[in-house]
Amino acid sequence: MDLIYRPRRLRRTEPVRTLVRETTLSVGDFIYPMFVTGGEGAKEPIDSMPGQFRYSVDELVNECREIWNLGIGAVNLFGFSAEKDEQATMAYAGDGLVQHAIRALKDALPDLCVQTDLALDPYTTHGHDGLVIDGEIANDESVAVLCKMALSHAEAGVDWVTPSDMMDGRVGAIRTALDDDRFEHVSIMAYSAKYASCFYGPFRGALKSAPVKQSGIPEDKKTYQMDPGNAREALREMALDIEEGADVVMVKPALPYLDVIARAREAFDVPIAAYNVSGEYGMVLAAAEKGWADRDRAMVETLTGIKRAGADMILTYFAKDMAKLLDS
Repeated sequence: MDLIYRPRRLRRTEPVRTLVRETTLSVGDFIYPMFVTGGEGAKEPIDSMPGQFRYSVDELVNECREIWNLGIGAVNLFGFSAEKDEQATMAYAGDGLVQHAIRALKDALPDLCVQTDLALDPYTTHGHDGLVIDGEIANDESVAVLCKMALSHAEAGVDWVTPSDMMDGRVGAIRTALDDDRFEHVSIMAYSAKYASCFYGPFRGALKSAPVKQSGIPEDKKTYQMDPGNAREALREMALDIEEGADVVMVKPALPYLDVIARAREAFDVPIAAYNVSGEYGMVLAAAEKGWADRDRAMVETLTGIKRAGADMILTYFAKDMAKLLDS
């Protein structure tokens, strides 16, 4: 009698499926991206991102206490700056919004891993991640400002800085600036393979940071963010960032670039992050609202797929919901 292989034996019951499951999610996998705004007592709903809010610093602290109690140990902060100029001066102001938020969070929750975005787009009038000089995104001049921004966050007590600008050489410059000022303990999570993606739209609505159409200024970010067709280039970018001192490298967005995450996992031994971005978050919400998908199951399947591809940590707007689900 020929042997019949029956893999279904290991799918018969939930306890059996749990025993043989290759990839599992835990609350420790998640970093919660959060938006900070000015004022006091503010919790402003973000129209383009249902379920997400812009928090004033006092409300941010309250929210972080709640997510800490759910087991989420890391947040990544983005500042919603009402004051913008061509030089992005509020990005590195010692009394700036994000700097104030860092201090408040470290006072209230000393062990929370506070991470901050390093890019100039929320602070510039033109909405680009770097300075615009003579109609071009100026690389080295932008890096100099990013170093000031990183130092201002380090002085406030940040644990990780996360440069998302995609300027050349910025990881090495930031690492040197931090080390020279005795902030060797501050980690760098580099947005190493950040693609010029359409999936950032809801996020840009949250910060009002989309590039502004102006004569002589690029209308998109394709001269510094990566071409979606390239994977080998992504590995090159990651290798450069690791060489320059990145502690963690990131792929962003996650879902259209699962192959890049998988190739990075095979190529590098450093921790790999993936950003489940606002457009990916919105697709799940929209499908659930239409009745086309179960929201919780789609959320779990999405995040499991990202982790299965090789991500060690996932930035996701689903972090709080996943923590509650895993605790239930």
